[in-house]
Amino acid sequence: MEKKAIMVGFLGILISFSISSQVRAEINLDHVHLPPGFKIEVYAEVPGARSMTLGKDGVIFVGTNEQGRVYAVTTDGKSHLLAEKLNSPNGVAYRNGELYVAEISRILKYSDVDAKIAAGGEIERNLTPTIVYDKFPKDKHHGWKFIAFGPDGKLYVPVGGNCNVCDVKDPYATITRMDADGKNYEIFARGVRNTVGFDWSPLNHEIWFTDNGRDMMGDDMPPDELNHATKLGQHFGFPFCHGGDIVDPQFAEDHRCSEFVKPEIRLGAHVASLGMRFYTGKMFPNNYLNQIFIAEHGSWNRSKKSGYRLTLVRIKADGHPLSYEPFATGWMKDEKNWGRPVDVLVAPDGALFVSDDFAGAIYRISYKKN
Repeated sequence: MEKKAIMVGFLGILISFSISSQVRAEINLDHVHLPPGFKIEVYAEVPGARSMTLGKDGVIFVGTNEQGRVYAVTTDGKSHLLAEKLNSPNGVAYRNGELYVAEISRILKYSDVDAKIAAGGEIERNLTPTIVYDKFPKDKHHGWKFIAFGPDGKLYVPVGGNCNVCDVKDPYATITRMDADGKNYEIFARGVRNTVGFDWSPLNHEIWFTDNGRDMMGDDMPPDELNHATKLGQHFGFPFCHGGDIVDPQFAEDHRCSEFVKPEIRLGAHVASLGMRFYTGKMFPNNYLNQIFIAEHGSWNRSKKSGYRLTLVRIKADGHPLSYEPFATGWMKDEKNWGRPVDVLVAPDGALFVSDDFAGAIYRISYKKN
């Protein structure tokens, strides 16, 4: 595929932000409840912080949605504005010194980002990204994307269903993948309403992903899902079946839930489960190793709100879930929320980073044995 240059690029100067007193006044970390020994603190201010990826030397790249910006957070906790005026650049992925950014309809690549960040202040002006792929739909409904490179070296990119519930055609409601240069594009999985987070098991390198359930079926159904794909071409039910055994009242037609891959575990209804990661660090106690952390952004369509927390899915020795439980709560009190977790990321030292687009911050959760 021929590479095309565009004029939306890095700013000529890295703009740094420190944590302001205003942000600290708005954030209520005293309300966040964690298991004994864990601590949460503000790591950086990043307006509209959404999906994260880890770069070289502990740098975190952070996408946003409506803000149209991409940031880099250095280890001193300062956030640097890298690019702006993009179309919902939610997803970011780092590979070999290059930063991939997902807009709604295309994937961009910024080269030599390590050198640009290390330079600090002035960087080369008029630097332009390369378009890796530009054939995704332009729909804004579920159009923002989480992206990541898999163990196979391919870039995985979801395409959400452009509706609450409807019988969609490819590439909607899928997870796609391609080579790093945009070639060999293919649909990896179907029946995925809207995933905004996935990761690969450190044990067998198979992909797991969250999926947001449809709306307008009541407070308690259908559940969000944590799914697990074991091979190319599997179908996970949308729009015909939800949660593994809930037949859609409008679109099931002649389909049965037994035709589709069931979720590994049901998550809360309408909790908006987004980012997820297997914990692979060494800081937390051993019983957290290879377990799954999930950021629940929080409901908008329940009579009583749900989500606004981090949850933990514990995995058994056979590789299947044992339990689904709260890990960090307190971003909501008395039906009012002051924050909304979006993504989680394991730090090089084993701490856990958490992005919050509502409070405009990245938190660091650490552990120290009492």
